[in-house]
Amino acid sequence: MLEELKKRVYEANMLLPQYGLVTFTWGNVSEIDRETGYFAIKPSGVDYNKLSPEDMVIMDLQGNKIEGKYNPSSDTPTHIELYKNFAEIGGVVHTHSSWATSWAQAGRSIPCYGTTHADYIYGEVPCARCLTGEELKNYEANTGVLITEVFKDRDYKAVPAVLCKNHGPFTWGKDAFEAVHNSVVLEEVAKMAARSEMLNPGIKPAPQELQDKHYYRKHGANAYYGQ
Repeated sequence: MLEELKKRVYEANMLLPQYGLVTFTWGNVSEIDRETGYFAIKPSGVDYNKLSPEDMVIMDLQGNKIEGKYNPSSDTPTHIELYKNFAEIGGVVHTHSSWATSWAQAGRSIPCYGTTHADYIYGEVPCARCLTGEELKNYEANTGVLITEVFKDRDYKAVPAVLCKNHGPFTWGKDAFEAVHNSVVLEEVAKMAARSEMLNPGIKPAPQELQDKHYYRKHGANAYYGQ
């Protein structure tokens, strides 16, 4: 079971450079097995072209390393907080993809300007506040705590992405591959939103009726998009 989990997480991690979402080692993917409470995650600071499935690190939700020759990603405590608080997710992705990270560095949420965004994300992609000096003492774990605070009054399944101010994006999904898919979508949405503002500085979000139409034709009980 753990070998299959490591293989899946390796394959999901390798999609990040394939889709142009990472430079050097700036990203990580994890996936959890909810039955055991174990998750696999990329090792810290290892080049993607040197990775193998056996290099993935198995962790538990208490932060204990169960299996692996390397240290896990430095973002592991953030992943743990998300798995603990978002009970229906199975995979988490963190990158420093350039367009989404630009919005994060600007400290801005990404408005929904069009149907591409609305197809996958209901409403804006929120940007969390900065951590305080005290919170930075436990930086990675408190990043996860802060993300869960942002979603206290939001549906984390309808909005499977967040920007951490001055840092970068996190996305999630039912498994590692859906989380990667959402990371690709987020980067494209961030790019299109930035370009839209360049072309029309007075742009407004898409009409709510249009946003609802596109989101709910792909999600929920009455969805009809696809086979």
